[in-house]
Amino acid sequence: MNVSPYVRHSRKARIAAALLSLAALAACGEQPAKAGGAAPTTRFTENGVTVTLSVSDWHAPNGTLTAVFTPEETGFHLYSTDLPPSGIEGVGRPTAMDVAGVLRADGKLTAAAEVRTISVPGVDAPVPVYPDGPVTTTLPFRADGNGDATVLLGYASCSSEEGCTIPVSDRPVHLRITDEGPAFGAHQ
Repeated sequence: MNVSPYVRHSRKARIAAALLSLAALAACGEQPAKAGGAAPTTRFTENGVTVTLSVSDWHAPNGTLTAVFTPEETGFHLYSTDLPPSGIEGVGRPTAMDVAGVLRADGKLTAAAEVRTISVPGVDAPVPVYPDGPVTTTLPFRADGNGDATVLLGYASCSSEEGCTIPVSDRPVHLRITDEGPAFGAHQ
């Protein structure tokens, strides 16, 4: 059978794309952290923000959770981790990460962004926010043995021109600690 070069190239491209898709799907499954190895990572998008969560610096039983909160739209900011849980005069929700199950926080949640304050019409006090765009937070943790754990994430994003997205509170992400290290569940 005589096949044109275009069809051969197209078939090769489809096969390559299929293999890449399979590799990507395999990468989304449980991947335990090994000391010095690649950090297990998971990702979800909810209410206008994509959250990428990973475990790093795993040296049993200690590690670090890193969450990168990325607003989907330009011009949106996230609120400070130091914002009270109900906001300031009801405005805003803190960027938050907590752990439950076999994990215990081993320090305070920190953000790699400078806090600035904004004035919100109708609110007497200044509101602490991060600059527009992604914010990276880290939380050191300690595992109390093997078992199931949950990372609870919270955030809200706002734009001075577009308004705010619906806040997310205590959004669970499941993590399992084994002798091999931490691994996110296959479906978050």
